[in-house]
Amino acid sequence: MDTELPPTEDPLADPLRLLRLTGVLHCRAELTAPWGLDIPRIPHCMAIHIVNSGCLHLDVAGQPALAVQPGSMILLPHGTAHQIRSEPGAAVTPLTDIPIELVTGRYERMYFGGGGVKTHVSYCGVRYDPVGARRLLEALPLVIHPDPMGPEDAWLRDTARFIAREADAIQPGGEAIITRLTDIVVVQAIRAWLASTSERHGWLAALKDRQIGRAMAAIHTSPSTDWTVASLAREVGMSRSAFAARFSQLVGDSVKQYLTEWRMQLARNDLLTSGQNLAVLSEKYGYRSEAAFSRAFKRVFGESPGKVRAGLGTIATLRST
Repeated sequence: MDTELPPTEDPLADPLRLLRLTGVLHCRAELTAPWGLDIPRIPHCMAIHIVNSGCLHLDVAGQPALAVQPGSMILLPHGTAHQIRSEPGAAVTPLTDIPIELVTGRYERMYFGGGGVKTHVSYCGVRYDPVGARRLLEALPLVIHPDPMGPEDAWLRDTARFIAREADAIQPGGEAIITRLTDIVVVQAIRAWLASTSERHGWLAALKDRQIGRAMAAIHTSPSTDWTVASLAREVGMSRSAFAARFSQLVGDSVKQYLTEWRMQLARNDLLTSGQNLAVLSEKYGYRSEAAFSRAFKRVFGESPGKVRAGLGTIATLRST
């Protein structure tokens, strides 16, 4: 019997949702050559540059220099410190030393440079949840640079132009539009990179594996199901022992460890975003008592669910640091 899961059960859908992206800054920069910006690391934020016109050169420690052409973007998923320049070798100025024009609480304009050829850049900062995003972020490189000329990447050029238009003339609702579009750009860039990567081991390789990926999709989409190693193995058409061994080899955790962690990640997200009490969450994620649920939660995060909900725990406050 064919046990292939329905195509709607995407193993990456919920990990992307757990990023809990929130746009926190958009800067429309008009830069005239020669220019250079030294941009510090921003904790728990992804950095995005969309080149609307002109060209910029990106330097990240330990990475090859990168020229970014008009209509292109670069995503730094870890918010890594970096430098952008009008040309290789141009002097850089710390970002914090450059005056800005504050338009709204989240939107600003910048005019900087030596008066030569213009480059227009949209710079965005997008905050993510470092706890919910841990596995996905560990798999992502320092820099993602989707090819804007690729056959499926017209969305990037169109979206970049739309963001630029909104940024040029902030209208009612414009800030919300920019924020939502920026979130979409981040997700699309990550998807483009995932489609192109050839990882053979680790969490991403497991997601792409025909059988283990289907098992992970089952866990992700039906976390309250009373899954066992045997039932998941049957779901994907493998023997129990072969499935358990391959799952551990690719994912790095046992099936039980991964299932528990995934349930607790979803429960933590619910604690931070909904009013569901512990009794409801315990039942929702397959625990017979609040005490058993709380013990599992504390084993995964080191803090009780009550402490996280009250905003007193370390992991509850990470996103505001």
